[in-house]
Amino acid sequence: AAAEPGAAPGGGGGGSVPVLFCFSVFARPSSVPHGAGYELLIQKFLSLYGDQIDMHRKFVVQLFAEEWSQYIDLPKGFLVNERCKVRLVPLQIQITTLGNLTPSSTVFFCCDMQERFRPAIKYFGDIISVGQRLLQGARLLGIPVIVTEQYPKGLGSTVQEIDLTGAKLVLPKTKFSMVLPEVEAALAEIPGVRSVVLFGVETHVCIQQTALELIGRGLEVHIVADATSSRSMMDRMFALERLARTGIIVTTSEAILLQLVADKEHPKFKEIQNLIKASAPESGLLSKV
Repeated sequence: AAAEPGAAPGGGGGGSVPVLFCFSVFARPSSVPHGAGYELLIQKFLSLYGDQIDMHRKFVVQLFAEEWSQYIDLPKGFLVNERCKVRLVPLQIQITTLGNLTPSSTVFFCCDMQERFRPAIKYFGDIISVGQRLLQGARLLGIPVIVTEQYPKGLGSTVQEIDLTGAKLVLPKTKFSMVLPEVEAALAEIPGVRSVVLFGVETHVCIQQTALELIGRGLEVHIVADATSSRSMMDRMFALERLARTGIIVTTSEAILLQLVADKEHPKFKEIQNLIKASAPESGLLSKV
């Protein structure tokens, strides 16, 4: 493969490629798979410098270009083919994560609510009930819904209680993150999308990896705590804590639905109110956030 601009000699072929990751005064050597792109670089920066990175700021990734003897903004479509040096630069303007939601700029992600998980996931019946209410709300408000199913051949389809009528996409996957090429293409087709409301299973695996990839692309992520669970409440709790520290908003289904209508005079308020009146299960799930 041809070297990308600024790549240093060495590397090549398949396998891993050495990369020097620089942030602030730090520089840490690591590696990424050959052919890795922007999203994997962001994930690696988060894994190396997560405690130092303020996700309430916007960043630019830059590549050291030998021909210029300085850093340049990461070229569009850049892939790591040879050894290189990259840095994460915070922009001077701090961006406050307000968490405002509007139907026209929001997408719902329903992650892997499948039949095989029913006996294993804690409070699974409760998160199915809340998830169904969220999808009803999405239909009422005209919000696109993207659904994934983890290896449905072995783990079954989405549970029958969840009505997927009108979903923009229902996709099988083997990758843990929902951010598949088809999902990225669908997001690109939605004008002005800014926020993703994310729920499903498991909190510490597919939900976490999806959320981190989405914020790496500059989207605001709202995780619905009463519609998200794992096999272990310990895993769930620490995942939610970690995600909240990265600037992801951990919230509830009622807060989401009322934020989306915003006003008692909204034409769909009564219908949304009726959904909410079907009160959330008293499962104790939210006491374990």
